[in-house]
Amino acid sequence: MASSLEPLLRPKSVAVVGASRSRARVGGEIFSNLLRRPFAGSVYPVNATAGEVQGVRAYADIAALPEAVDLAIVAVPAAGVARVLEQCAAARTKAVVVVSEGFGESGPSGQRLQHQLLDAARAGSLRIVGPNCLGVVNTDPEVALHAAFATDWPAVGNVSVASQSGALGIALLDGSRDVGIGIRHFVSLGNEGDVSAEDLLEYWENDPGTQVVLLYLEEIAHPQRFLEIARRVTRRKPVVAIKSGRTISGARAAGSHTGAIATKDVLVDALLAQAGVVRVATLEELFDAAALLTTRQGLVGRRVAIVTNAGGPGILTADACEARGLVVPPFEPGTVQALEARTSITGAGNPLDLHAGTSAETFDAAIGVALGDPGVDAVIVECVPTPSTDVLDVAKVIAATRRYAAKPIVACLLGKRDVAAGRAILAKAGVPCYALPESAASALRAAAQYADAFRSSEADEARPRRSETPVTRPPKLADGGDRWLDAAETADLLHAFGIHGLQSVCVPDAQAAVQAAEMVGWPVALKIVSRAVVHKSDVGGVLLGLSNPVAIREGVATLRRRMAAAGHGAELEGILVQPMAPRGVEMFLGATRDPAFGVAVAFGTGGVQFELWHDVTLRLGRLSHRDAFAMIEAIRGRRLLDGFRGAPAGDRAALADAIVQVSRLMEAAPDVVELDLNPLLALEPGRGAVVIDARVRVRGTGSVSAGASGG
Repeated sequence: MASSLEPLLRPKSVAVVGASRSRARVGGEIFSNLLRRPFAGSVYPVNATAGEVQGVRAYADIAALPEAVDLAIVAVPAAGVARVLEQCAAARTKAVVVVSEGFGESGPSGQRLQHQLLDAARAGSLRIVGPNCLGVVNTDPEVALHAAFATDWPAVGNVSVASQSGALGIALLDGSRDVGIGIRHFVSLGNEGDVSAEDLLEYWENDPGTQVVLLYLEEIAHPQRFLEIARRVTRRKPVVAIKSGRTISGARAAGSHTGAIATKDVLVDALLAQAGVVRVATLEELFDAAALLTTRQGLVGRRVAIVTNAGGPGILTADACEARGLVVPPFEPGTVQALEARTSITGAGNPLDLHAGTSAETFDAAIGVALGDPGVDAVIVECVPTPSTDVLDVAKVIAATRRYAAKPIVACLLGKRDVAAGRAILAKAGVPCYALPESAASALRAAAQYADAFRSSEADEARPRRSETPVTRPPKLADGGDRWLDAAETADLLHAFGIHGLQSVCVPDAQAAVQAAEMVGWPVALKIVSRAVVHKSDVGGVLLGLSNPVAIREGVATLRRRMAAAGHGAELEGILVQPMAPRGVEMFLGATRDPAFGVAVAFGTGGVQFELWHDVTLRLGRLSHRDAFAMIEAIRGRRLLDGFRGAPAGDRAALADAIVQVSRLMEAAPDVVELDLNPLLALEPGRGAVVIDARVRVRGTGSVSAGASGG
């Protein structure tokens, strides 16, 4: 796949079909760009009516060219593109960029034209970028390919960019120039009829000139392939992405907690996080991250020291860091002593305010000491020009520090005087410099996210694989179309995967409830059983701590009245009798199946406050124990598992096992479309976890694969 893109990004010859004498036309602009740079190979204009284009001999069609070209840029009306592609195939052209518009983006007629275009490309074994795209750029001096319109030649660098939007592509290239980021490759994907973001990631994975990848995505058409490829790429180089459309889908109607939270954007977040891709929200954040990541200053932690000559901006910088998940820790005692000795600052803290009149020499001393603190992972140096502080001298100090620093260092130069010259000094030394504290904090956050993902990936590669115990008797579920399993079916299914609940008995009336309570042991809980009620607590459908037959009979009557009052009296299918649960930490575990993204497993703080706190994280596909422990550590409620304020601690290992087993259940049972375990009670460490309430929805044949695995 990657080698098939060589003619696209490293062609030896290019033809522009639809080349024009006028640069006001797309074909004229692209041909002009190829001449002005100039392209390192041969360039041919193809124009059916002109003998020459911009001083270069033109050819009537691609068959008339003196050689078979590697790449054709097609800029003719949409109706004629398929015919041009047939001619390209006959002339042994290898790749085509279709900049013409009027295809899938324009409605049904355009979609038909796009199908014709793709059929012609497949028949001729052509790789296609577009249609409806901006073009491609390769700044490698050995190639110098500027086959794009509406943009100037970018600075040469090590960042490769793919954009599913032409307009955003222009903004990315223009913005990269403004902030001093050098570009390696740029590809505008347009309608992504053939060449996709996944294809480009696969190409850039082994491209030595690409050190950082930036993506603008509107859609991830093949999530599983994206995950597989991006996971490999991010083990070698950072990938930073903007994915638009955060609010379009909203929460879909669903009969479970997991179905409600697994909106498309949440699934995209999970996908990108598992792939190790750093997701940012704005172009500014994209550039902030790229400016730091391109300097290759090493893996970044989250503990930041701030050295400044202005107290107010220093506080703002600390606020910006902590708002973005970074930490501004106090200095170690040895660091404080060294700072006091070398800077004359009494009670040196972090942020370290050197005061307005400080010299470049004092900055130099303070930066060196801060970098040496074992509790610091990175340093932000912030300077405001004052009559006593020369920004250029401070910039030279920071630049010199970069040569020996073992930890990342970034700069923030505020104000106007000499700041532009100071930034130039820093850029030459490979130190990213930001105009605002928030930008510096955003860059360090992105770098820390990538470092976390990289370390997790390395740990996963080194982790011994746990053996799996096959399930010898997978349950068979009666076919009933789209339905919720009853309590017995649910218990059997979970038990087959090593997930256990409290002993439960479903009864039809009060007398049977008393008998069940005698069997499971007093005191007991009573719960309604009804497929019509998603959340039992919404209708008061749970009674706890019933300790005698009288309380049982009154409890059953109460549940019947509440169901009737809620309009579900006829839909009460029974009463579930359970022993009271032991003490533990209430957590939530669920799964759902998305047509595009596959299985999504959700874990979070559980119980009746699930919707209130919305403290949940998602992962996709079959999960490892490393994935499971990462999910546990990703939620705020993880502190509850440590025994918060005297409460019992929770069994993390048992929760991790349950998470893994749910992902395996979803893999082995394709008819299960939604599953909720809430609460899943984490008992004290070493005692396991137990399901208190479970809901499972199935669709289809109701069978579970005999190849299911547990363990």
